Parts: sequence; C-alpha cells; structure tokens
Amino acid sequence: MDSSQIKHFDYIFTGTGLAALMTVYKMVLSGNFADKSILLLDENQKKTNDRTWCFWEKEESVWNSVISKKWDLALFANENFKRDLALKPYQYNQIRGLDFYNFVFDKLSKQSNIVFLQEKVTDINELETHVFIGTEENRYTCNYLFNSIYTKVLTLTQSKYPVLQQHFVGWFVKTEAETFNLEQATFMDFSVEQKGNTRFMYVLPTSKTEALVEYTLFSENLLSKEEYEKEIQVYLQKLGAQQYEILEKEEGSIPMTCYPFWEKNTKRVLNIGTAGGWTKASTGYTFKNSDKKSTQLIAFLQDKNLKMSSFHKKNRFWFYDLLLLDILYRHNELGSAIFSSLFRKGNPALIFKFLDEETNLKEDFKVILKCPKLPFLKALFRIIFR
Repeated sequence: MDSSQIKHFDYIFTGTGLAALMTVYKMVLSGNFADKSILLLDENQKKTNDRTWCFWEKEESVWNSVISKKWDLALFANENFKRDLALKPYQYNQIRGLDFYNFVFDKLSKQSNIVFLQEKVTDINELETHVFIGTEENRYTCNYLFNSIYTKVLTLTQSKYPVLQQHFVGWFVKTEAETFNLEQATFMDFSVEQKGNTRFMYVLPTSKTEALVEYTLFSENLLSKEEYEKEIQVYLQKLGAQQYEILEKEEGSIPMTCYPFWEKNTKRVLNIGTAGGWTKASTGYTFKNSDKKSTQLIAFLQDKNLKMSSFHKKNRFWFYDLLLLDILYRHNELGSAIFSSLFRKGNPALIFKFLDEETNLKEDFKVILKCPKLPFLKALFRIIFR
C-alpha cells in the first residue's frame, strides 16, 4: 500500500474495552478534543451483553443512567458466620455490558471526528514521529496510540510479580419460587467448599426470582467449565431454588497482578485498561479504577509537553496489593480467612474507601490491622529481602 493512502489520525485506540470507551467518552464530554481525529479499532462489534461490571460509589457519576440496579445492603458470609453489611454512604451498583456499550456508542456516533472500525489489529510499530498500526484489512498512523489489547506473555514470562486470575462463570437465572432478597447483594459468600483455593459465590438479585449467580475464584489456574457450573447448581439448591431457567451466561478471567505494565509505556504509546495495569490488583475490580484513571488521562493529555511514559505514578496501595497477592499466590487457601477477618467486624464503608485507595495512613492501618498478622509479616519480609 502506498504511504499516501495510509489514513492518519491524532489518536488511535487499539481495543475498545471499558478503559478505551470511558476515555473517548470523557474526551467528548470535555469539549477539548473536537478538533482531534480519533479512530477506535476492535474486532468485536460490542453488540452483546458479554460482561457485568459492579462498583460502589457515594455520589452519582456520568454513568448513572446505565446503572441497572443499586443496593444499599450486602451480605458477607463464610462457613462460620454471616454478616449483613450496611453500605451507606456507599451504594453497590451494577452495569450490564451491553447497556454501557450502547450508551457510549450512541454518544460517539454523533461525533464527526470519531471513527469506529471493526478490524483486528495485527501490528503496532512506534517510529520517531508517529505510530504505525496494521490490521488484517488496512494500515493507519497516529500521533499517539492508546493500547488496551492485553499481552499475556508479559506476565507469564517473569517470576518477580505473582499472577493470579479472578476467574468466574455466572448464570442469570429466573427461579420458580421467590429465592432472592431483592434489597441485598451477596458480596462474597465463602461458605462454598474452598478445595485449597479462594472460592466464593457472588449474587446480584434484580427481583425475588431473578439474579446473577456467579462462582468466582482468586487462584492461579482455571477450572473446567463443568466445575463452575456444578457449583452454581449446588448453590442454587442450597438457596432453595429447585426449579429455574437460565436466561444468560457470562464467564471471564481477569489477571490479578502488580506487574508494572506502565513500564512498557513509551513516548507515543500508552497502555490502558488491563494492559496498562488499570485493574485493581487485589480484587480484580475494574470499573471504578478505570473511571478514575480515564479522568486523570483526560487532564494529562492536555499537557503541551505530552510524553506517554510519564502518565503512571506508583502509590502505597500498589504495595498493599503486592503483599496480598504474594500471600494468595503461595497460600491460596488463606483467602477466605483474610477477607473474613476484614468483614467480620470491620466498617464496610471504611473497607470500600480503602479499596478505592482514598484512605489516609491512619485509616489504612485501621483496615490492615484487621487482617491476620503473620501471613502479611512473612510476605513483607519476602518482598523486602528478595
């Protein structure tokens, strides 16, 4: 292809997952990028409800109109106790993937400077003055590239940073009998058999007979699909749901690691989303972290001396996450005990504030001191002296 036929853009996004769509949407809202040409490339059309995002917040955000359900109460449980959590001043919110995609693309489709193309990216090559992107169909160049295509090999070929997966299978079910408490989400139920891992059930009810019931693990290795689904069946029976219909299914695997993806950022290429370390390493929560990071990125892009490699700043919460992941990587069976120690008597609002990385040092210690001391001290020494 002649270089004169290669289409040039100010910004290109390779992959249109949560982080990319949040960022482009906020670029539009800001009004500061109307003169910039933007291309979004993804082989997926984003026309299916492929995932569910949940997050907690105190105030309404720009995403409020696509929240499908809010809960003021949550349940935490293990094999020995149950605790009803009053979440105020927070609410626990659910957003269905398809609702989010439709909301964002409706806005983007009205912008003459933004183009979305369903093409698979095959090549990214950074040059001194621009970035070259190849797809199976075309070639493009841009001034700056935002990449959210996750490369597994980066974490699999190193041993310095533990890598776990938050892996899950979920069923959206409709039961014949009234089974669920509509007003309460089940945040973590560790009463399921742990089998040497960190395993829990997660339930998001949208009526007394409808809910997303999800079997989730924080562990290194995935299971066969039959194992996840068998556990969901057993759990539904335990709840008293003998007859039910499966309306939809979802599944996924989210990397949980403190690997410094941002070190791969360069002058013109910024890795975002999971590929950029935007997922909260200790919990796998993605929505709230991406919301914060994308807002920071919009401000960052307006710097006249823009250099993508200077975007990320490491903080103390990264180190806290590293400690937890080190423990769970070596002793995956300790997950239930650690989370249970936090939620048995801890203040739910303070825990959520801590997980949002908004606590001060005094509040940090209030949360951390709830955890079992010995595993964290051992992890601390391992990390300091390795």
